[in-house]
Amino acid sequence: MEKKDYYDILGIDHSATKDDIKKAYRKLALKYHPDKNKEKGAEEKFKEISEAYAVLYDDEKRKMYDQYGHAGIDQQYSTEDIFRTTDFGDIFRGMGFDFNDIFEQFFGRRGGYTNRPRATRGSDIRYDIQISLEDAYKGVDRELEVPRTELCETCKGTGARPGSSPKRCPTCGGTGQMQVSRRTAFGMFTQISECSKCHGQGTTIENPCPSCRGRGSTQKTRKIEVHIPKGIDEGAHLRLAGQGEHPQGATQSGDLYVVIHMKQHPIFERRGTDLYRKYTITFPQAALGTIIQVDSLQGKEKLKIPEGTENSTLFKLKGSGMPRIQGLGYGDLYVLIQVTTPKKLSKRARLLLEEVQRELDYSGETYK
Repeated sequence: MEKKDYYDILGIDHSATKDDIKKAYRKLALKYHPDKNKEKGAEEKFKEISEAYAVLYDDEKRKMYDQYGHAGIDQQYSTEDIFRTTDFGDIFRGMGFDFNDIFEQFFGRRGGYTNRPRATRGSDIRYDIQISLEDAYKGVDRELEVPRTELCETCKGTGARPGSSPKRCPTCGGTGQMQVSRRTAFGMFTQISECSKCHGQGTTIENPCPSCRGRGSTQKTRKIEVHIPKGIDEGAHLRLAGQGEHPQGATQSGDLYVVIHMKQHPIFERRGTDLYRKYTITFPQAALGTIIQVDSLQGKEKLKIPEGTENSTLFKLKGSGMPRIQGLGYGDLYVLIQVTTPKKLSKRARLLLEEVQRELDYSGETYK
């Protein structure tokens, strides 16, 4: 199902302050909290309003949502990331509810504002890509070649040759640490250091994997497809979950962040969802009026130039700009008219212009 607008979920305006957001959420949380409301659908409703609050109350997430809608949030954060970085303590404190219990019910683990240790994960990868304005207008699929660290496919990350397995380190007994104690004048002194035999791993490999030479991971260059949505702009980040580094010892892969850069366009200048371009017409066209054919990203479009148009007049072609990434229509195309003045005139052209000048003087429209 298509997600609802976060502002609509909380029943607030787009200009709502943080106090407004907190007040609206607290009211709805009291109504739909699963400990209080046992009606069917209350739990999903509570999860929905909690997600809306977590995004809109956080300045960075709210900015991302306002600019790119749900696409910006979904590509940047997982659902757990949204809740993990949000402090619900001041909302539920004094209400007799524990948000961590609800989070555990939703996701099977503790979350919210607790300081629980996170699982070991591989590093994230940043990949910068440059696209054209036309690509951003239509949306485009790109195939990226990403070098990254992966678990060895031969040994599945153990570092040992298939058919064998790592052995407990005989030096440290599998602890990965060495403990040395000695008696001094001040009492017993104990020093703990990394095991020099297994280098803190707790295991040793007698038969190394031939593919990774016992490292448990290898360097690979993978071809990864990424969909760049239409309307995307300079500096946007697309998150591909699980496509980052996965070295030995990591329990999960990092993420791949694709950073968008826009090529300079020879005709159009982009400002948000609006486009600007220049168009040159002659003095007679400006004086008499005309209809011109303007190139836009949608194709040729007619633009009426009324008589008496002055230099640097700005015209708007509504809906001919860039698509809004939330899917809510298009921006506009602004055309800046530049009137050219001929530098060399034929004898006949000079006579005609002099006649025009006399006519303007006669009609009282002399230019000052």
